Amino acid sequence: MSALIDHMPHIVECRQRIVRCVAFFFALFIPLIFLGKQSFHFIALPLIRQLPEGSQMIATQVFSTFTVPLKLSLFISLLITIPFGLYQIWAFVAPGLYPHEKKRLSPILWAAIGLFYIGAAFAFFVVCPMALHFFINMLPPSVAMMTDIGSYFNFIFSLTLAFGCAFQVPVVVITLIRLNIIQTQTLARARRYIIVGAFTLGMLLTPPDVLSQILLAIPLWVLFELGLWWGAKGSQKHFN
Repeated sequence: MSALIDHMPHIVECRQRIVRCVAFFFALFIPLIFLGKQSFHFIALPLIRQLPEGSQMIATQVFSTFTVPLKLSLFISLLITIPFGLYQIWAFVAPGLYPHEKKRLSPILWAAIGLFYIGAAFAFFVVCPMALHFFINMLPPSVAMMTDIGSYFNFIFSLTLAFGCAFQVPVVVITLIRLNIIQTQTLARARRYIIVGAFTLGMLLTPPDVLSQILLAIPLWVLFELGLWWGAKGSQKHFN
C-alpha cells in the first residue's frame, strides 16, 4: 500500500498526459470529419492527375462514401497527434533521466519524428505518382481505369505508413551503435545481408508491385549507410 501511495503522483501524471493526448486527438478529429471530402480530394490528386481522359474513381460499396473520408480523417488526426504524444511521453520520462541521457536521447526522439514525416511525404509526393503513372501506362487499351476509393485509400495508407516506418532505419542503427549493442564493423560486414533484407522488407511492406518494392528498398539501403556513417562518427567522438 505504501508503495502504491509513493507512486500515486506518477500515476496521476501519467493519466493526465494520456487524457491530454486523447483530447488533442479528438480536437483534430472532430473538425476533420466535416472536411472529409476536401481531405480525400487532396489525397486523390496523385491518381486524378494520372487518370486517362474520361476515367474516374468509383465507390463499389454504398457506405464507402462515408467510411473512407472518416478513416482518412482518423488517419490524419493520428499522424498529427504522434509528435504531441511522443512529447508527453518524453516529458513524463525525462525527469527520471540523467543529464547525459537526456542529451543523447532527445535528438534521437525528434529525429525519429522528423524522419517518419519525411518518409511519409516521400511516399505520397514521389513514390505514389511514379507508381500510379507506371500502373496506368500498363493499362491495356480495352480496359477502363475506374479505381475504387476504398482500395485507393488502402494503397495510400499502406505506402505512406511503410515509408514512414522504413525511414526510422538511421535512428535504429545509431541507437544500436551508441548503446554498444552492436559494433559498427559488425554492421559493415553484414552489409550484403542488410541489402537482401531491404528488398525483402520492400516486398513485405509495400503493395504487390515491383516498382514500389524497389522504391522502398533503395532508400532503406541508403538510410542504413547514412545511419552507419553517423553512428561510427558519433562513436569516434565519444571515444576521443
